Amino acid sequence: MQTLTITQPDDWHLHVRDNAALIRTVNDSAKQFSRAIIMPNLVPPVMNASQAAEYRDRILAALDDGLSFDPLMVLYMTDKTCAQDIIDAHNSGIVKAVKIYPAGATTNSDSGVTDVLAKTDVYEAMQNVGMPLLIHGEVTDSHIDIFDREKIFIDRTMSKLAKQFPALKIVFEHITTKDAADFVSAATGPIAATLTPQHLMFNRNDMLVGGIRPHFFCLPILKRNIHQDALIKAVTSGSSKFFLGTDSAPHATDKKEAACGCAGCYSAFSALELYTTLFEQAGALDKLEAFASFNGPDFYGMPRNTDTITLIKKEWQLPHTLPFADSDITPLLAGEMLPWQILAG
Repeated sequence: MQTLTITQPDDWHLHVRDNAALIRTVNDSAKQFSRAIIMPNLVPPVMNASQAAEYRDRILAALDDGLSFDPLMVLYMTDKTCAQDIIDAHNSGIVKAVKIYPAGATTNSDSGVTDVLAKTDVYEAMQNVGMPLLIHGEVTDSHIDIFDREKIFIDRTMSKLAKQFPALKIVFEHITTKDAADFVSAATGPIAATLTPQHLMFNRNDMLVGGIRPHFFCLPILKRNIHQDALIKAVTSGSSKFFLGTDSAPHATDKKEAACGCAGCYSAFSALELYTTLFEQAGALDKLEAFASFNGPDFYGMPRNTDTITLIKKEWQLPHTLPFADSDITPLLAGEMLPWQILAG
């Protein structure tokens, strides 16, 4: 039987929500990943080091016995965030990045930044202390086509920000277009990108042809196949600028399968198996370890993990539903067969 052993990976973009939801989300991720960058878009959001510490404690309290997991905390930037907030967060030792959501761009982004380029004092403080900036890179103008919002954000905002703060570490999160892949590849400064399983494995046809499939609906939205092909090329190129970030975003099934369904794919249950399947299909299994286990910690200036994880080539079926708080959740590719499975310890 074919096996694949790689250095324990990390997830550099993860939503675990809060309270009862943590029992599902934290443990699904901890079975695969050693560390994870935890998204701060709670209600209310995580806006300072004290709130980050309290949230981290709740995450660790939900962890099953026998599992090890290091939640890397992130601040949610608002229009009120100031340079001192960055300094305090850096000094806390537990906050590893700051997240920008343009206001209204995605789930729980109502408190986000209304003018990304206006936060110059905050970016200067981040640049000085080496705090990475994580960006949901989309414009939110209602008249702009949803499929064009990432490209326009690059032209309007991302390129200017990178030029104005050349030493600022920037992660262009969950990129979805050839434009974003090309921008990151060509960048001369410390700019990287995370890529999700859904944007690598699917395109907008998968979501729309033959009927709308709500469990493929996420933001940024799936794009056409030429963009999907460019993302696959980027992650299998061997470039250290691209690394694993699931953007696993849990929503109860009834909230997804609704007249106005929530945006987000729940991939945490089988994320590593999904990525492994994609890399095998692309003929690039030899590139998986760097993407999943090396590029992220190298960019963040953290040590690589020393433990390993093994997958076996053994077909298995994803469950149709999973328990989730007081409801249930539908994992990405629910009921489908996957060819790779993590070997239980």
